[in-house]
Amino acid sequence: MVTSPHPLATEAGAEVIKAGGTAIEAAIAIGSVLTVVTPHFCGLGGDAVWLVADQHGKSHCFLGIGQAGEATSAIRNQPIPLRGPASMLTTACVVDSWDHALTFSRENWFGTRSLPALLERAMDLAANGYEPSKSQDFWLDFRAGETTNWHGFSQYFDHRNTTGLFKQPGLADSFAALMAEGARSFYEGKLSKRIVEGLKAAGSCLTAADLARTRTRDVSPMTLDYRGTILVAPPPPTQGMTTLAIMGILNHMRLASAPSGSAERYHLLVEAVKRAFMDRAHVSDPASMSWHPKDLLATERLRAAADTIDPHQALVWPHEHQHGDTVFFSVVDRQGRCASVLQSTYFDWGSGVVVGDTGILWQNRGAAFTTQPGHPNCIAPGKLPFYTLNPGLALRDGRPFLTYGTQGADGQPQTLAVLLTALLDDKLTPAEALEKPRFLLGKTFSDARDSLKVEGMMSDECLEQLAGRGHDLARLAAFSPIFGQAGALLFDTDRTPSAAHDPRGEGCAWIE
Repeated sequence: MVTSPHPLATEAGAEVIKAGGTAIEAAIAIGSVLTVVTPHFCGLGGDAVWLVADQHGKSHCFLGIGQAGEATSAIRNQPIPLRGPASMLTTACVVDSWDHALTFSRENWFGTRSLPALLERAMDLAANGYEPSKSQDFWLDFRAGETTNWHGFSQYFDHRNTTGLFKQPGLADSFAALMAEGARSFYEGKLSKRIVEGLKAAGSCLTAADLARTRTRDVSPMTLDYRGTILVAPPPPTQGMTTLAIMGILNHMRLASAPSGSAERYHLLVEAVKRAFMDRAHVSDPASMSWHPKDLLATERLRAAADTIDPHQALVWPHEHQHGDTVFFSVVDRQGRCASVLQSTYFDWGSGVVVGDTGILWQNRGAAFTTQPGHPNCIAPGKLPFYTLNPGLALRDGRPFLTYGTQGADGQPQTLAVLLTALLDDKLTPAEALEKPRFLLGKTFSDARDSLKVEGMMSDECLEQLAGRGHDLARLAAFSPIFGQAGALLFDTDRTPSAAHDPRGEGCAWIE
């Protein structure tokens, strides 16, 4: 089974599985294609977070997260720009994460595919082109008032200025270098030299030494028992802990008395999200955290948070929604091994800066840091920023049976709360769960009000009852791209195996 936000990526992963490849090998094929066909969400200049598990439930997390450059020590008490060269403060680790995951697959899952073979489809699409998706069009139009100020951006990525298929020859050359010289060429080889020259010319403070130090971290994932299902999430600096906290709070609530789609259900979900988000300020690079992550997920702490929820009154929520976009994709192979992955350049279109002649759009993940002294997420050389990416998987009877994840920065835990309760409590299929209306807390780039954004297909009765509980509502279009693109694979259970990706985009799934 394979699911991704683009048919061409899903097709690439399916071909690997049909040829007997591992879930990790298929995921690399998918991820590499996505760096080409979803340039608005991910790319070689971004990062990746992986969760993988074998058929026996043995789980691993690969944090393909770039670190802050050494020169960031000079940044003091000034806001970090959201776009441009001054936001390019962290290295990019997605390529190293592919290499790390492939080595793991070879050593533990008897994988046989080479990196060049898995990148071939991506290089071909970059060189020969593809038809841009509606999602790519949407985010290009959405940022039309800004992209004119991004130096060189329109020259590379505004396909409305060209005819025929959208081609990226510079990116194709970069893929060719990776295929010829290996993944570490991005960090220490000929391609790295071109990247460093491009970064310097653009005005980024990142150096050759910064790239050379970039490595994927193999860490233990975090878990939480949700009504007998073990949810698995990546640890800090990701907000995987936040998703687990939301579900842990809901563990102490009776969702059976709050039917799917009802105001009662959405009220409890929103209020659980608010309580869990209060602890996100503690999440940062583990070396800087004053709290131990397990303490933040302690049963007593989550029960106490659940006890503060008033079933009839919303908690005032003035906090801003943090922006960001990504792609989720997942694979389960013939042996029942699975990979659940997110790739990102942070905001849609990342920093907006193309690095030299490489065709690589660099991420603006440096904007996730703060310069406030003493803050857990204060920028420092070598530090990892707070990270919104949190792919997930679930175990039952010690075996994986569900993978899930979504695009959307702050929206990720919120969407996952809707998705997981629909899948686990209501026993819906992935396709049914993905069609459920979603919500977003706080100010967003679509609405500056301190409101709860909800999708247009939510019933009038539900909206009226939510408003009666004190929620300040803003109704957006049904299946709006603002609410992100999620996906899920459900397999190896007493339910019919099924897979789906979001109706809010072009995503598709493949099952054999």
